[in-house]
Amino acid sequence: MSSEPLFGEGRIHTRDDRSQGLHQASWLDGAVTFDHRHWVCKDVELCWNAPRHVIVLTERGRTARTRVSSGSTLVYDGQDRPGAVTFVPAGVERHGIYREADLNYSAVWIDPSAEIPGIDRLAQMPTTVNGSDPVMATLLSSLCMDLAGGIRPDTAYVEHLAALLAMRIAVLDGNALSVNRPAPLSRPTLARVDEFIDAHLQGDISLRDLAVAANMPADTFARRFKAATGMAPYAYVLERRVARAEMLLKTTCSPIGNLALALGFSSQSHFTSTFRRLKGTTPRAYRAEFLPGS
Repeated sequence: MSSEPLFGEGRIHTRDDRSQGLHQASWLDGAVTFDHRHWVCKDVELCWNAPRHVIVLTERGRTARTRVSSGSTLVYDGQDRPGAVTFVPAGVERHGIYREADLNYSAVWIDPSAEIPGIDRLAQMPTTVNGSDPVMATLLSSLCMDLAGGIRPDTAYVEHLAALLAMRIAVLDGNALSVNRPAPLSRPTLARVDEFIDAHLQGDISLRDLAVAANMPADTFARRFKAATGMAPYAYVLERRVARAEMLLKTTCSPIGNLALALGFSSQSHFTSTFRRLKGTTPRAYRAEFLPGS
């Protein structure tokens, strides 16, 4: 693993590069990709252009100096530091100089064509280097911790996370977006969505899947769905999975690991942690209340 970014092309010169990849995952056929690295390099100079938006969180460590220009404009001259957030839009060339890098970072690369609410607006946002946004830092850290713990979040969750990041980037630039309150989904449309969810709980349900079931664009669907239910689509799907789990735990003796996979969770531990968070108890303890001795 080198200091070379995951996507794009350009020129890069390094000295004493000992970087190491830690975790990597992708969703939506690669439209959203997560890359977590331990970056150790004496000196790096690069001129780079990527076809994807990238959002980077410095998790820990720092650089002795970071200097980044976009075109002829100096964007930042200082140090990388823990908690700092960087955003570079797709197609924007950046020239960076980094000295004495020894840090861990998490990067989310997003294809501009991804059908995720707010992604289309990122092309108009400027490059931001080492900005401060605790919300974005928490979102990226949580994703990193899940993957490090062997939990792979489902597509709906990652779509929601990417949409939140897109919204926060506008705040990072000081230009919060105003959005008119959308009309809620009609009852028949919501019923179609519920039917689709219940029929596909075993699989990885994406925002795009739900939008197709509702016969509308993903961005419009996400806003109208929340207006109707008060919940983001990914959270709603998660609650449906847990509701089905409650029913199965009460009425069957199927092994909990089998239930986890049948309900679309990535593992038994993912199922258990989610169930405990939403219900305040573990699946095993919940079952014991209804099926003593099971």
